[in-house]
Amino acid sequence: MRNIREYQTQPMIGQAWTGRHVILLHCTNNNQVITLYKSFHAPIEPPRQNCAETLSQLLSIGYRITAITPIASNQIQYVLVL
Repeated sequence: MRNIREYQTQPMIGQAWTGRHVILLHCTNNNQVITLYKSFHAPIEPPRQNCAETLSQLLSIGYRITAITPIASNQIQYVLVL
């Protein structure tokens, strides 16, 4: 028989998300959004074509930029965490 504590520490269906949210934003060097990937429950507003505007929206929600990486000769990836 399992201990009662084991049941209390396991997540339950319908339980509110308590972890971190991650967004990967891919942009061109010309300030155009290519793609936006997000964790399933990440709060987000619809991305704009302009990368700076999309970043501004995400930062105003509370995301923080944790990494900026060139992924091709003309592409940049931003990693944002909330």
